[in-house]
Amino acid sequence: MNVRVGIGVCIFKEGKVLLGCRKGAHGENTWSFPGGHLEFNESWEECSIREIKEEINIEIDNIKMMGVTNDIFEEENKHYITIFMRADYKSGELIRMEPDKCEKWEWFEPNNLPRPLFLPIINFIKEYGELKEIK
Repeated sequence: MNVRVGIGVCIFKEGKVLLGCRKGAHGENTWSFPGGHLEFNESWEECSIREIKEEINIEIDNIKMMGVTNDIFEEENKHYITIFMRADYKSGELIRMEPDKCEKWEWFEPNNLPRPLFLPIINFIKEYGELKEIK
């Protein structure tokens, strides 16, 4: 088995962060940031922009790295390194582009996130503390 690299993008809009309820993949029925797999020869910023466009059809800017987690999904026999990026909502109407992968998208206060959270977000909070809007 190989270790995969995932990108999670914490998008801020008016002090809230966007999370989606996962379905049809590992972490089903947990809440996660939009994101996906880093592709060969792709920067973290390029991956963030591409994945956000593919998943929710919005534009983001002010993209910065927030942290990294080592995520072992024992029951699914998967191992990920997750790179957390933060971004600001720039423009566009949020559209659920992949309804087979996400039940719904909602904005939440960073100190009042829904449960259950996706394992990488749990690990991020353990490592770095609660989400903060860094600029």
